[in-house]
Amino acid sequence: MKKYIVLLLFTVISVGTITAQDWNTDFTTAKKLAETNDLPIILVFQGSDWCAPCIKLDRAIWSTNEFKEYAKEHYVMLQADFPRRKNNALPEEQLNKNKALAESYNRQGIFPFVVVMNANGEVYGETSYKKLTPKEYIEELNSFIK
Repeated sequence: MKKYIVLLLFTVISVGTITAQDWNTDFTTAKKLAETNDLPIILVFQGSDWCAPCIKLDRAIWSTNEFKEYAKEHYVMLQADFPRRKNNALPEEQLNKNKALAESYNRQGIFPFVVVMNANGEVYGETSYKKLTPKEYIEELNSFIK
């Protein structure tokens, strides 16, 4: 019985890992990955536990298999989350990194806010939540890339 429980837990964890969006949370790492792989960075500012349009964008786009499969090969995904609930609080170091990103790329404090940029941090374009299919959203993101 113990073997079955361990096997079940391993399967659940593995499936969760395979299907989870591969988000970076460190700008320096994201820039290195983007440069090494010649990919654009998709920087997403969100309030994961309070911003209704952020949650909609996550469900409609970021969490879909269609987007995740495409993003794996075409983007470096970078997340700057600003949760408000205590149980979702980020470590202070991560919060400070996110604030620094917001100071550079989201001075107006828009949520959600999506910035498409190159490995040097030069912005190609910006967008937000739009009621689009994953394919349409990918097309929009790609329209900014030079």
